[in-house]
Amino acid sequence: MKIQKPLFESIKYCTRCCMPETQESVQFDELGKCTACQASEQKIHINWVEREKELRKILENAKATSGGNYDCILPLSGGKDSMFQAYVLTHVYGMKVLGVTFNHSWYSETGWYNLQNLLDVFNIDHVIFTPNRKLVNKLARKSLEAIGDSCWTCHSGPPAFVFRMAVAYKIPLLVWGESAADFSGKDSYKNQKLKFDRDYWLKMSGKKRWDEILDEDITEKDLQPFVIPSAEEIEKVGVFGIHLGNYIFWDDERHTEFVRDNFNWKETEIEKTYKGYKSAECMMPGVHDFTCFLKRGYGRASWHASIDVRNGLLSRDEGFELINKYDTEIPEALEYYLKITGYTEDEFYEIMKKKRMDKIKNEDLKIKNKTHKNAEVIKPYVEQLLEKHRNRKDPREKN
Repeated sequence: MKIQKPLFESIKYCTRCCMPETQESVQFDELGKCTACQASEQKIHINWVEREKELRKILENAKATSGGNYDCILPLSGGKDSMFQAYVLTHVYGMKVLGVTFNHSWYSETGWYNLQNLLDVFNIDHVIFTPNRKLVNKLARKSLEAIGDSCWTCHSGPPAFVFRMAVAYKIPLLVWGESAADFSGKDSYKNQKLKFDRDYWLKMSGKKRWDEILDEDITEKDLQPFVIPSAEEIEKVGVFGIHLGNYIFWDDERHTEFVRDNFNWKETEIEKTYKGYKSAECMMPGVHDFTCFLKRGYGRASWHASIDVRNGLLSRDEGFELINKYDTEIPEALEYYLKITGYTEDEFYEIMKKKRMDKIKNEDLKIKNKTHKNAEVIKPYVEQLLEKHRNRKDPREKN
């Protein structure tokens, strides 16, 4: 049997899963296991019955003190986590939820369906904010230079809008899904280090504050949607956030099966990975994950394969085989990204070359063209809808 090697011989990989040392914030223990693998072992030994009791206390207190107001805010993308969270909060704990969505403007057709289906199934009141498309395109361009990926809008917009709604509606409790220990390895179940405050998501993914994004073409007025309320405003309402995954056992595969089979949540083809559930709401994850590969030497397939290896669904060799297949593909969405940002392909690669980590500076990244068209159209669903109806004849006209 052929042993599948990692992509790069010059860097260290976790001895248990497939994550490299170039992963942000990763630390290896004395056995060579990465932070996320360590967290997965902690997860097995947690008394989840006791953790759930803690969750129940938090939610019961929120209900007891909310009066006639909403009990909590549920940030919604329409993804499988959103669907599962909505089920848990409304059906299991009887919470009165305000759903809050920052529309990244890149919804796939499947993603838009999933969001609307969620609202319909669980009868959740909903507030959505949509930044104008011209601004989104400008920020997609600026994001590449600023943080080395295409998605500063998505990293920074949702938390800012959620905090704004919490302050505006005077709702203290914000409820997110999987634990930071689970999805990133940036925290630990045993000794939680990350403090939830107004800078939490800046540290997790945003990297740059809104005022660090300003330039001659992006003004302070443009970036108002990305300004988080002041510490004083947040403190006055008593805003705090929790991840359900710190209180109930989180299992992506089982949760996906549950919302798919019970509530008609839909998967779709996601570029650069073999799973169809993570980021199903967006048509652009392929570009985000490609930039991660270009600067760190791993992409979404590495994430998914590592999770499956930890969970015993794949061998480590099988994981590396999938990584070799998917992480190195050039996404179809890159064409759309270049179109909306005005970058040439050469400019894109030149910027990403400057972002490449020293440990893989001299490596051949072995990128290759994708060999098939994506199952779903790589264009925002709203754009597809507008084109369809703009070109449609008035139904009152006779043939």
